[in-house]
This record gives sequence, C-alpha cells and structure tokens, in this order.
Amino acid sequence: MNRTTQAQDPLAAREGNGAAAAAPPPARATTLRRPTSQQWVAWAFLAPVTLYLALFYAYPLYRNIDLSLRNYTVRSFVQGDAPFTGLANYRAVFDAPTFAPALLHTVVFTAVCLVFQYAIGLALAVFFHQHFRLSATLRALFLVPWLLPLIVSASTWSWMLNSDSGIVNAVLHAVGIGPVNWLTSPSWSLASVIIANVWIGVPFNLVVLYSGLQSIPVGLYEAAALDGAGSWRRFWSITFPLLRPVSAITLLLGLVYTLKVFDIIWIMTKGGPADSSTTFATWSYQLGFGNLLPAFGPGAAVGNLLVVAALVFGLIYMRVQRKQQLS
Repeated sequence: MNRTTQAQDPLAAREGNGAAAAAPPPARATTLRRPTSQQWVAWAFLAPVTLYLALFYAYPLYRNIDLSLRNYTVRSFVQGDAPFTGLANYRAVFDAPTFAPALLHTVVFTAVCLVFQYAIGLALAVFFHQHFRLSATLRALFLVPWLLPLIVSASTWSWMLNSDSGIVNAVLHAVGIGPVNWLTSPSWSLASVIIANVWIGVPFNLVVLYSGLQSIPVGLYEAAALDGAGSWRRFWSITFPLLRPVSAITLLLGLVYTLKVFDIIWIMTKGGPADSSTTFATWSYQLGFGNLLPAFGPGAAVGNLLVVAALVFGLIYMRVQRKQQLS
C-alpha cells in the first residue's frame, strides 16, 4: 500500500508541475517610466531651439495670418478689436491693379537673379578649383559683397547707377554711349536692382558650390583625362552631375532669399518709378507702412503669399530629393 502511494506521488507531482507551467504568469503592475538623465539633457538642449522657433517663427506667422483675416486700422491695431473679414483682404489684393505687375516683377526678378547667380557662382567655383597661386586670396575677396551690410551695398549701387554723377554712366560716356537713366526710367529700374542683387548673391553660390567641388574625388578627373575627355566633357559628365544635390539646395536657398528681397529694391528705387520695380516684398511693406493710412490686412495678405510660395518650392525640393534617393 505504501509502495503504491509512493509510486503515485511522483505522477501527482509531475501533474502539479505541468499545471503550474501551463498557468498564465501573474500580471505585472504597470508603472510609468520616468525620464532618464540623458533624456532630460536632450530636452534641455531642445528647449532653447523650441522656444526660439515659437517666439520668432510660429508666433509672427500666426500674427500675420490673423492680420490678413481682419480689418485692422491704426486704432484697432493698438486696441486689438479688429473685426473678422475672412478672405476679403486677399480678394482686395487680387483685384488691385498693382497685383499683376508685382507678380510679374517678382517672377522675373527671382528667375533672372537665380540663373545669373548660379551660373556665375558655378563658373567661379570651377575656376578657383584649379588651385593656382593667390586663388585663396581672390576667393576671399569675392566674399566682400556678401559680408557687407545690404544698406551699404544698395547705397553704393545707387551712387554708381546715378544718372548724372554715377560711374557707370561715366564709363559709358567714355566709350561713346549716351547716359542711361538706370534708377529713374521704368525700362531700366528692374534691371538695375537685378544687377545689384546678382552682385550680392554670387559669393554665396561660389562658397556652396566650391565646397561641393571639394567632395568630388580627383581620381574621376584623372581617369577621364586618361580616356581622352576634354575640359568640357569632364565638366558635363563628372562635375555637373555630381554637383546636382549641392546645386539643388543652393537654388532652393537662393529662391527663398530672392523672393523676400526688400532692402535693395527699396533703397535703390522704392519700387518705382510708376511701380516698374515693385515686387511682392516691397508692395507688402508699402501697403503696411508706406502710406499715411496703412492697410495692415492687405499688406499681411501679400506677405502670406510669399510665405506660401516659399513653402511650395520647399515641398517640391523635398519631393525631388526623396525621388533621387529612392532611385
């Protein structure tokens, strides 16, 4: 009897162990995970950037949108009781006679400046990539227009292009060409501000494109030279394709900068004469601050159109970059 009991005990013990193994484990109490010290450090580093973006980007953008949706006057701007008008300011901007010329001037000014800034900057970057004597010194001198304050550059170009005492007309007179009313003629005012802006923007393109050239392996040029490829063939087959990512970001940054150019145009021509050099940037300022009775709402609406244009081109650039990475 004892042996039978003892023989059955191990079986019972095994069954008990199996039941215990098959039973689900007890539920653990859920506890909130506290941030680690590294996470606190990361948040501490992000806090200044987040605060800066909120104060100087998010809040001004919100205020500009609010301005464009209300009928603000000087009194309501101070007291803050402007009535909500919806899209009335945008309709007023689209119906204004200045809208079509300002849009055309903005497109022409931006496109021509981008093309010439990029082309001249790329040519200079390839030229200085040869590493001849005094190349570093000359490259540093080309940065002077970029380092000067815009008010200094615009004032200098205003003096140089002056119809009566400007050095440009003096040179033209020396070669037998009559004086040109660069700043006071509707036919030449837009070209004048384009010339000044191209001169200021070339150094930026030079610096960025020259940095991109530094990343291209020299062995590719040596192999192409051994295969008999000339200078133009090496440029179009090696330099230009490998500079495509750098060129894209250069053109995007140049586009965003050129869209909002205000200082140069306002100092040189103030958008005139007869709105012949008015762009969205100068028109927005003129509506908001250039009249005795400022139109804050329409001025903010024009500024928002510039923001939307820059945002659209930025999204297009991101989409193109993503396609290039996937391919």
